[in-house]
Amino acid sequence: MSQASSSTHTAAGGLDQLVHIAAAQPLAPDCDHFYFLRHGQTGRNALRIFQAVDEPLSELGLRQAAHAAELLAGEPIRTIVCSDARRAFDTAHTVGTALRLVPTAQAELRERNFGALIGTSSANIDWACQPEGGETLMQFVARKRAALDAALRQPAPVLVVAHGGTLYALAALLRVPIDTQVLGNAQPLRFARSGTTWSITPLLRHAGGDAALA
Repeated sequence: MSQASSSTHTAAGGLDQLVHIAAAQPLAPDCDHFYFLRHGQTGRNALRIFQAVDEPLSELGLRQAAHAAELLAGEPIRTIVCSDARRAFDTAHTVGTALRLVPTAQAELRERNFGALIGTSSANIDWACQPEGGETLMQFVARKRAALDAALRQPAPVLVVAHGGTLYALAALLRVPIDTQVLGNAQPLRFARSGTTWSITPLLRHAGGDAALA
């Protein structure tokens, strides 16, 4: 990711370090495009609180997932791979129903494990933190690199349904700039490659939803 792109990471601390770690071993998928969908909103998204894996979608999140499914139904998606965290799993299955595809759930696609911070405020998240009982940033990026590499080896085009942290890591691993305009809950994104350069195109921009941590 370029120096210019890192300046768009103003929503949280520690993202420059995430970009630096990812740059040491970038992701190089064989496909020329794929799709990414962050899960629908949850109650703790709205309150900016670190979430456990069983956090359910809110009523708004359910509506967002259904709307995303309508948009993605027109895309030539062949495979859906998702985090097994409830909020991503349920979002993926809503989309899968519309596409007549059964998502494959992977624990490795879960959000970063913030350990003892789960249940506390994420309003001033610092990605460089080392939470007690959780993952370090280096461990998180390494897990995401392996999980995303495996997901993008599935029959293409692939849709990955996961979390805000996954999106940060994915963008850094592909050296593509990211800003808050693409971080909305249940906002479908199309990643496309031209040569060795990747870009992100939002298929939807929600008026509502949280643009902070998944």
